[in-house]
Amino acid sequence: MAVGHELAPRSRYGIGLLRRAPSVFPFKVCLMSRLAEQASSPDADLRATARFSVSAEPSPGLMPRVLELFAKRGLVPDELHGRLAGGRLTIEIRVDRIDRALADYIGRCLRQVYLVERVLVGMDEGCDGA
Repeated sequence: MAVGHELAPRSRYGIGLLRRAPSVFPFKVCLMSRLAEQASSPDADLRATARFSVSAEPSPGLMPRVLELFAKRGLVPDELHGRLAGGRLTIEIRVDRIDRALADYIGRCLRQVYLVERVLVGMDEGCDGA
């Protein structure tokens, strides 16, 4: 064991200075999942309304984790209700103009969220008021 050795002095440029070449992309590139890309295509039938019902153990971080699955796909829920009763947290979410395949995929993702015990996904076809 060496005794009396000091650390080498820092360079005058400091630590953590990252020098890199300019980006090839002048703007931020966002990758979308294949299902989100299909849902945003003009050919997709987006007249359906999806309703999600999530039942889970109460946790302060659960609501953001659930909403993140929608935000990652550029979706804003049209309606959102959270209720704590009987030691269970129930989250009800409604999303209008969503493709069935994407709604089913989000439902499968919701089932993978920590502390989520049950997820129900329902679709109302053609509920655009016409």
